[in-house]
Amino acid sequence: MPKSPCHRFHIQGTRDRKRPQRLRMTIRIAFGGALFGLMMAWASELRAQDKNPFAGDANAAKVGESQFRANCAFCHGLGARGGGRGPDLTRAQKRHGNADADLFRTINEGVPGTAMPPNGATQQGVGMTEEEIWQVITYIRSVQNKSNAQATGNAAHGRELFYGSAACATCHMVQGKGGRLGPDLTRTGSARSMDYLVESVRNPSRRLAQGISEAMKEFSQEYVTATVVDLRGEKYLGVVLNEDNFTLQMMDTREQLHLFDKSKLQSLEETRQSLMPAYDQKMLPEKDLQDLLAFLLTSDSGAEGSK
Repeated sequence: MPKSPCHRFHIQGTRDRKRPQRLRMTIRIAFGGALFGLMMAWASELRAQDKNPFAGDANAAKVGESQFRANCAFCHGLGARGGGRGPDLTRAQKRHGNADADLFRTINEGVPGTAMPPNGATQQGVGMTEEEIWQVITYIRSVQNKSNAQATGNAAHGRELFYGSAACATCHMVQGKGGRLGPDLTRTGSARSMDYLVESVRNPSRRLAQGISEAMKEFSQEYVTATVVDLRGEKYLGVVLNEDNFTLQMMDTREQLHLFDKSKLQSLEETRQSLMPAYDQKMLPEKDLQDLLAFLLTSDSGAEGSK
């Protein structure tokens, strides 16, 4: 029996309504396939970043050393042994991860809240390529100590010295306890080499003269000693916090903040002579120094926060 025109119109209408649905389904499948492909490519890239293609390559390490000197040594020092801003990278234990993939991520993406910027090719740092980052990591591995240096002292006694007779806490803070005039030392033990720590105690002005700043902070403070005499003849001694052509903000040795108009001062002298005394053998015998270093090496473990 032949179909009526109305019936044929109904069938055609049904097909017409299904076409947009099929089109949407086709688009969804294509989009899903493309998204899956992107995810697989991203996962492949992540896997590629897990393994250093130059591991153990002496030539790559040599190239990486040049990259390091040009892009990293300003903060981490020549030889990667730490500088005013960056930690000692020759330590086997790294604060943000010890694996090659961790180092790649730290260099490429930076560490938010610290002075370490993202340094990948599309970032605001020095803009190293993936290959150059791996070469830098190869260099770091070539100079890395196989085990962390350990102080031979007694950390408990070192803590007593820090907050007691050595008077370190007068100016320095550990785990939120202590003074604010000098750098926070909570992370110093894990970020600095033993030689650096010893020299900072025995001859603090040498490090200050090199432009030491408080490490691991996004806006680190340079430590410059200031002596100010105002128009009344009152003298202030402390460290510079902020300065421009017209004003000076400083913290004095009593941790009092001052803001001065430079045009209204009798004198202003700034030096890189540390306010910290040089702890020689008489002031701090070698055994006590080792105890103090042992305390600093364990100061960022969290134990201090509960004491």
